[in-house]
Amino acid sequence: MEASSLVALPIVLALELSPGETPDRLTLSRDEAAELAALAAADLHALVPQVEQCRLAVAGALFDAVELLRPGFPVWATLDELARRAPRGHLDNVVAFGTHDGHMPAQPLEPERGYADGPMRLLPLSLLAPEALAEELAERLEVELVGRGEAGARSSDWLMRTLGVRLEHARYLSRNDLLAMTCVQYEHVNLAALWSLLECALLTPYREEATLTARGLALRYTEGKVWIQSPADWAAAQAIEPAQRTHELAGIVFELRQYAALLDAHRIPQALESIDATATAAEPGYLLEVFGALDPAYGEARLHAHEAPGLGVIAVTLAQRGENGRARVLANGYPLQPRALGPLVAALAERSGIAAELHALGRIVLDESGRLGAPAEPLH
Repeated sequence: MEASSLVALPIVLALELSPGETPDRLTLSRDEAAELAALAAADLHALVPQVEQCRLAVAGALFDAVELLRPGFPVWATLDELARRAPRGHLDNVVAFGTHDGHMPAQPLEPERGYADGPMRLLPLSLLAPEALAEELAERLEVELVGRGEAGARSSDWLMRTLGVRLEHARYLSRNDLLAMTCVQYEHVNLAALWSLLECALLTPYREEATLTARGLALRYTEGKVWIQSPADWAAAQAIEPAQRTHELAGIVFELRQYAALLDAHRIPQALESIDATATAAEPGYLLEVFGALDPAYGEARLHAHEAPGLGVIAVTLAQRGENGRARVLANGYPLQPRALGPLVAALAERSGIAAELHALGRIVLDESGRLGAPAEPLH
C-alpha cells in the first residue's frame, strides 16, 4: 500500500476507570505501545476482519476527550502523519508510538497533566485504509464498534497490569461515537449551546453558528473564534428589576466562566462583542471592553471590583469620578479565572496610568441604563 493513498479512519480505545482509580502514568514506552498495538490489532480483526488490509497506528498515550476534540483533531492528525512515514513493522502492518527517554515522538501526542483526573482515559488509534475499502470499512466500524466493541480479555488484563488500575470497561469507539458521547455529556449538564459551537468548530469550521446559553447570553462561532456577547450589554437588555438584574448578571458571568474554561480546553479562541466599545480584547483568563480614554474634565480614575457571593470579583470597572452622581466608565474587564484577576487589574492600571489598586464594592453596581457602573465619589 502507498501510504499517501490511504484514508485515515480514527478510532479510540476508551478506558472507563473504576471509582477512585488513577493511572500511574499517562504514556507507554515504545515496547509497551507495540504490545498494546498487537492486542488491539487482534481485537479489531475479530470485530471487522477487513482491518487486515489496513495499517493500524496506535499512540501509547492516555488523553481526556477535550484533548482529542480540538479543531483539526491534532492528535489524530499527528498519529496519521507518523504512521504514513513509518515503514511496516515486525507486526505486519501495525505501527505503534510510545515514549523514548520519557517523551512521545511529537508534542501533540503528549497528554496534558491538567486533564488527567477524569474518570475516562482515551487512547487514540487510526486505521489507514485503501481508498477502495475506506467507505465500506468506515460504515462497518460504526456498526460493529457500537454493538460489540468491548476490548478483548487479554487487552483489558494487559492494560490493568501495565497502568496499575482497575477498569470498569475498555471498549473501542469510532471518533463519531466519541463526538456523540461528548454531546450527551454536555447536554446533560445544560451546556447544549457549547456543543453546537464545538461541533461547528470541529466538523464544519467554514460555517457560522449562533446560539444562546441556557441563561440567554449570545454566542457566535465564525472564522475559528467564538464571539461572546458583553455581559454588560446582556444586563442592559433585560427588562427586570434592578436587584434581579444584578443577580442574573452574576449568573451570566458564572455560566460564561464554565463556557470559557471548556472552550480553552478544546483550544477554541474567544473574542468579545460589545455594542459601545471602541476596542475589545480576549487575553488569557479575561475579557476586556474599552469605551474611551481619560478625560481631563473628569476626576481621577479608579478601579472598582464588582463582587457576587460565591463568585468573588465578577467584573472590574475602570471609571473616572464625575459630577451629579455619575461616573464615566472607561473600561470593563471580566476575570474568567481566579489567577487572571491580577493581570487584568495590571492591564487596566497601565492603560490609565494609575496605581493597580482595586477598590472593592462588595456588590454589583449598575448605572441607570442597567450597565456596569461605579460610584461617583472616591471610596475611603
